[in-house]
Amino acid sequence: METLLFLFPQFNYMAPKEEAYFRMLGPEELQAATMKDDSSRQKDKERKSRLSLFLTKSGSHENVSPHKKTDSASSNISPEAALQWSDSFEELLKHSDGIQTFSQFLRTEFSEENIEFWLACEEYKSIDSETKLLSKAKYIYTVFIESEAPKEVNIDYNTKMEIQKTVARPTKSCFEAAQMKVYSLMKKDSYPRFLHSDIYLRLTRRKGPGAAMFRRRSRSCVFNERGEATSEPAAW
Repeated sequence: METLLFLFPQFNYMAPKEEAYFRMLGPEELQAATMKDDSSRQKDKERKSRLSLFLTKSGSHENVSPHKKTDSASSNISPEAALQWSDSFEELLKHSDGIQTFSQFLRTEFSEENIEFWLACEEYKSIDSETKLLSKAKYIYTVFIESEAPKEVNIDYNTKMEIQKTVARPTKSCFEAAQMKVYSLMKKDSYPRFLHSDIYLRLTRRKGPGAAMFRRRSRSCVFNERGEATSEPAAW
């Protein structure tokens, strides 16, 4: 056993039952068992490395500022173009600048996984190759769906289980239910807050020192001396 400990240092950390098992193995069996263990550990390390790389590319929640990373991109967006995004959530998603700005807003709310999952599903549905479809399905499931996934989205248990059943032999619609739930969440919850956020208001120049004001309403609310709400024609 001393020779084994010299050749395979990891055996120093074995439990008594494991040690007894390896004492019974011959040299060839012992080498095969060791190689299998090393291979399993290497696969786990590679999987964690791939997920870590994805998180690095996608950005993190740390040191997030509403004004960070948007200054250079927003300088090319006209107020008129940004105002179109307020027409509807669907209109926002038609524009790459709109998606980028909305993603930045979600990052400040620690929920950017929602738009990333939605975009991944859109890309997934455009794949024609069965091999690539399977690879992408496993990727989406590992990153966004399975329990404790690095960017797990908030979907119900039944939807998650249905995806788990089909991910081994995926179809183009296997993520459709989950995508619709995440879409609905963004539309009803995140999108209204985005329209009132500093990130969006700066683009439309509705907020900020010395900024020109753009109004889409014909009337505005003011308060008189008695504190009662009244309305007056808005300035254009």
